[in-house]
Amino acid sequence: MLSAEALQRIDRELAKYPAERRESGVMAALAIAQDEKGHLTPELMAFVAEYLGMPAVAVEEVASFYTMYDLAPVGRYKLCVCTNLPCALRGATEAVAHLQRRLGIGLNETTPDGRFTLKEGECFGACGDAPVMLVNNKKMVSFMTPEALDRYLAELAK
Repeated sequence: MLSAEALQRIDRELAKYPAERRESGVMAALAIAQDEKGHLTPELMAFVAEYLGMPAVAVEEVASFYTMYDLAPVGRYKLCVCTNLPCALRGATEAVAHLQRRLGIGLNETTPDGRFTLKEGECFGACGDAPVMLVNNKKMVSFMTPEALDRYLAELAK
């Protein structure tokens, strides 16, 4: 279900843990699987569970708890805005409203062209840079004023 390269990457992550604690690599394994396949299907999560030697339900619990995992297809750019208190106090609510207006979608929705998905996230650990947004689970964008968001969206549209 995963390529040999993806399995090698998972094995490198698993090598960080004692052999009897393979399940400790579940988060890394899910991230690698999602990077390769785009999102986590029930079949893919079952494959990861079998590969790690753990119950499928335990893998599903991890995948459904964290916002970095996608259980359905998302747009080319997944924009996940932190709305926890420090970000909210510094404009995250306004940033989300601005993105909703600009993109014409609500939270947990994808633009009709498949370019953007907008999500709400939990703390990303960058409170001093609030409000923050995580793009495709990999790039953090800080100090999201409406003007900064407009510039960033224009950059992504290129």
